[in-house]
Amino acid sequence: MSKRKAEDDGVDEGGEAAAADDTSKPSAGKKGKYRREKPWDHDGIDHWKPVEYTEEQGKNNPLIEETSFSTLFPKYREHYLRQVWPQVTALLKQHKVDCQLDLIEGSMTVRTTRKTWDPYIIIKARDFIKLLARSVPFHAATKIMEDEMACDVIKIGNIVTNKERFVKRRQRLIGQDGATLKAIELLTECYILVQGSTVSTIGKHKGIKQVRKVVLDCMNNIHPIYNIKAMMIKRELAQNEELKAESWDRFLPKFKRKNIKKKKVKIEQKKDRPLFPPAPTPSKIDLQLESGEYFLRKEEKEARQRKAKEDAQARATAKRQEERQKAYVVPKEDLPKKKKKKSEKKSEATAASTVDVAALKKKLKKQPRTAEAKPAADYVLD
Repeated sequence: MSKRKAEDDGVDEGGEAAAADDTSKPSAGKKGKYRREKPWDHDGIDHWKPVEYTEEQGKNNPLIEETSFSTLFPKYREHYLRQVWPQVTALLKQHKVDCQLDLIEGSMTVRTTRKTWDPYIIIKARDFIKLLARSVPFHAATKIMEDEMACDVIKIGNIVTNKERFVKRRQRLIGQDGATLKAIELLTECYILVQGSTVSTIGKHKGIKQVRKVVLDCMNNIHPIYNIKAMMIKRELAQNEELKAESWDRFLPKFKRKNIKKKKVKIEQKKDRPLFPPAPTPSKIDLQLESGEYFLRKEEKEARQRKAKEDAQARATAKRQEERQKAYVVPKEDLPKKKKKKSEKKSEATAASTVDVAALKKKLKKQPRTAEAKPAADYVLD
């Protein structure tokens, strides 16, 4: 028992010592509890620097499995790919990669061979055929086979749903005579091609990141000129040794979004429509069913039609006779008016000129006197 107890005590002491060592090291929260120092990683390392991999290293570590990638291409690219395919085969053959063009299926395939020594070259070959399928010309797509080059195919078709708005914003990215696109290419040092609903770029990782930002901002209704100005300022500041370590926020332009007031759309209230649609106009058969004519025999129908025709003819003849009889009706003559005698005229004039004397007296009594009457002596001249 004493031996086992001593061993247990020894284990406890060792555990306490280990805990004491762990507490002595600084820990950055829960995540830093199990982290250890990495002497091989420091700030001076460029993580984007391509790793040199020679053919001798590749021969010592050959590839175990065959890797292949395939991509489809549109019908309109078939003619161009058939012309360029011998050059594509020769280029990939230099890197020990096999390629195949299937015109029936409309696809391009690349695969590794036994002589392939670079494990990453198949990824480069995959990007190469992808760019060819997206209408990038052969001489531009060959840049992707270089070590420091990368590519990105930016999808812009699903950002804007309205087709007219999508076309306008895509044209805004290209600019007049391709001026905007050329400016972005010069600032980012990338090759850019706008085709359909995608934007293909070839260049270094930093430039591709900038191109993606400009393209997505443009499709989200931010004009490319704002990003171009910011990139030009950053390019000038990067050349200044004093400002390299400082923040550039004070130099960069700040653009405010202007909310343009839109015209209010008048919502017209819908007229109250009946719940049920109007009854359809009855057909000829429906009218015959209502009148009972549908069930009559053929002879009876003909007799009824004959009678209706005779009645119509009788009404027409009666109307014509009335119009003919109008010509024999004696018109009313306009008799000359009798001239009135002088005595009648005088009596009418006296009747019109009679005045109601009593009413006139009352009217005069109601009117107040405006001024007092002056004595007669005032009107006598000396």
